[in-house]
Amino acid sequence: MEQVRVRFAPSPTGNLHIGGARTALFNWLYARATQGKFVLRIEDTDQARSKKEFLDEILFSLKWLGLEWDEISFQGERFAQYREYAQRLLQEGRAYTERSAQNTEAIIFKVTPQKIKITDLIRGEITFDAQDIKDQVLIKSDGTPTYNFACVVDDATMKISHVIRGDDHISNTPKQVLLYQALGLPLPKFAHLPLILGTQGGRLSKRTGATAISEFRQRGYLPEALVNYLLLLGWSPGNNQEVIDIQEAITLFDITNANKTAATFDAEKLDWMNNQYLKNADPEKLTDEIIPSLIEKGYIMKDSFDRGYVLSIVKLFQGRLPTLRDFIDWADFFFVDAVTVDPKAQEKHLSHDLSKEFSLFIKKLEVLPEFDPARIETCFRDLLQELNIESRKLIHPIRVALTGKTVGPGLFEVIYYLGKERTKQRLSRWIERRDI
Repeated sequence: MEQVRVRFAPSPTGNLHIGGARTALFNWLYARATQGKFVLRIEDTDQARSKKEFLDEILFSLKWLGLEWDEISFQGERFAQYREYAQRLLQEGRAYTERSAQNTEAIIFKVTPQKIKITDLIRGEITFDAQDIKDQVLIKSDGTPTYNFACVVDDATMKISHVIRGDDHISNTPKQVLLYQALGLPLPKFAHLPLILGTQGGRLSKRTGATAISEFRQRGYLPEALVNYLLLLGWSPGNNQEVIDIQEAITLFDITNANKTAATFDAEKLDWMNNQYLKNADPEKLTDEIIPSLIEKGYIMKDSFDRGYVLSIVKLFQGRLPTLRDFIDWADFFFVDAVTVDPKAQEKHLSHDLSKEFSLFIKKLEVLPEFDPARIETCFRDLLQELNIESRKLIHPIRVALTGKTVGPGLFEVIYYLGKERTKQRLSRWIERRDI
């Protein structure tokens, strides 16, 4: 049985984005599911626009996502081979030359009108009419190969068995089929993935998710979560299952079961997915990821901070976070001396005199024999009973005074990790509304 060989062929003229990453994932998955090979082919024939920084970003992003390749090649190293195949078509009368104003020659393939039929593994039978296709440039007058020609030569010589790509390439397929036939090369099987759309229904834009994979990493998404989400943008494991380990996905994946309809990129769903993975992540590893951002913000000093304290705060938040970057904004009050209070929160919860309530709470905290969340809660409940007020009358004002926010982890855990002195200082600021 022929070995499955698939390829992902990015161009280093830009970063790796969501659409390309999903194409890479589906190729990688199919290779792993069939014990085949995943080939990475760098399409760097546009040497003026190809940049090393883009190549580095693409390679790093693929590795970060866990999509390790089995082989790698560069089109820029294969120009002699493309010219050899083009010369063969010239000699057989299937191509001709055309001289440019600069006195250089292009090699052009003669298109023969015919009906072209392929069986797409996702879409079924597709028919094209070659009468609508004009003669195809093989080698441009500057000596570089065109995309479709280099693609055919590479896929054939690399023994690519399945070409899995986005359906924006469907229009290229008949042109490539004609070249396979003219060169007497075996056709691979084709599978065209529906596009990923933005939430408004159009193609992805910067605003709707057309973001570099490296930016998702910087925003604090976990690679496992992003891969899981990309997988759902075109395939489902069934049984309404959404969170799926990649190793389990490999055992279930078949490219013929990919969705036939376009997927919609939903940033909120990605945040939800990331939260599912953050909940179950190793807090030590999350802390390693977060510490550089805390240092950059000036919240901790590089060579003198309490890692155990940072770890405790990470554990406090990790079940709630959409992304790791949110930790910096949500947990800032643990790392600064003075908190900035949201004006709307202040108007709603701190606009009346709370000096009596805050003073009594401080006094009760000061005499606690042990300062821990359970005793802090008991202290708070005692105060409510003493003042004969509902919990919401005091719990929200205290939270806003201590954190500047209306939502967050449990108040008693917040007070515990802030410590007795910082809690006292922040509440004292609001007693008799001084310094406000």
